[in-house]
Amino acid sequence: MSVFQVKPKEQTKDGRKWMFQVYYKGLDGINKKYRSKKFLTKKEAQEAERQFVLTIDQSINHRDMTFKDLYLAFYEYQSDKVRETTIKTYRDRIKYLELFDKIKLRELNINHFELWKKEINKLPIATSYKNDLFKFVKAILNFGTRWYDFNFAPVYNKMTNFTDPNELKKEMEFFTIDEFHKFISVEDDIVFKPLFETLYYMGLRKGELRGLQWKDIDFNNKMMKIHKQIPSIYSMDNYKISPLKTKNSNRDLPINDLLIYDLKKLYNKQKEFKNFNQEWFVFGNELPIPKDAIRTRKNKNCKLAEVKQIRVHDFRHSCASFLINYGASITLVAKYLGHTKIDETLNTYSHMYQNKLEDIVKLINKSTLQEINSIEEQNYIDDSLQCDIEDTKEDIEMSL
Repeated sequence: MSVFQVKPKEQTKDGRKWMFQVYYKGLDGINKKYRSKKFLTKKEAQEAERQFVLTIDQSINHRDMTFKDLYLAFYEYQSDKVRETTIKTYRDRIKYLELFDKIKLRELNINHFELWKKEINKLPIATSYKNDLFKFVKAILNFGTRWYDFNFAPVYNKMTNFTDPNELKKEMEFFTIDEFHKFISVEDDIVFKPLFETLYYMGLRKGELRGLQWKDIDFNNKMMKIHKQIPSIYSMDNYKISPLKTKNSNRDLPINDLLIYDLKKLYNKQKEFKNFNQEWFVFGNELPIPKDAIRTRKNKNCKLAEVKQIRVHDFRHSCASFLINYGASITLVAKYLGHTKIDETLNTYSHMYQNKLEDIVKLINKSTLQEINSIEEQNYIDDSLQCDIEDTKEDIEMSL
């Protein structure tokens, strides 16, 4: 280690002429040399040298760090920076990373990753979830690079995500409006009727539904404020109100007349309780409705109404289908459902716009028919062209 002064011609315009140079052994065991930038004074260069050596010493202490050590450090670092739901996700993924646990980070190579990938591929989980795990591994490695100066580039650049060309895409389940009418016809409970109408007509997520309070309902203007949630990790008596997933998830939606009517009935019923206030949950009371109660009631109604069983979350897909079938644009559907990007809505519901594409073709055909009639009125059309025009007109008229 040494601090030295550079030659006059190597000095900067503002007079920086002091540097330091350090030889050290990296985490990979290879001897390395570090040459600093230039400083104004010798004292500045000496202090910078001291800080650099301290950092190197700390890195050497992590030379035998394992992947599990890194994961635990990552978990601890994130514990006060992300939501509890995210922390729970981290905990749930630990069991999928056990194959990496004892591997020393300085020895980690692409073969370790490929072996892990092979084992994960054997599990009966969706490809999308496998890729969530893949991204999680990358996030941990990025943390190791940022905080412990490990160089994972030789591994990182060769890592590829999971693919399964033979995986069948799961069909999206939803209720048509007729199916929903059958479903809701068997429901006469003053709580569950507006609950399922809110899920179907408003497209709320289950957490948003459980977090809905009477202060969020504006009966005069028929509006619903959706600005918070109760995540599914919380039970009825141990709940926590949390902000929504993204800023775009916050939305104020108009309420249709049928739902307003049923919500008013429920509101007037709850007002009969002596300790009622606007902080009470719309679906519940002082406490939110249990998440399992919604699923149990839904299953019962599906059976009674003799309609297919769908998940509670599929009421949200049903709402999207309802909006699309009644002419809502993809931009409006995205805003209504609280999606961050229109791409998210397009990727999820583009197949539902197939009928709308057919409607566009009909409009084009109608316009084309008028143009053909105009051409037909001209006198210079020969017989062969006239036959083609007649055939085309017949095809268009059949499609309209």
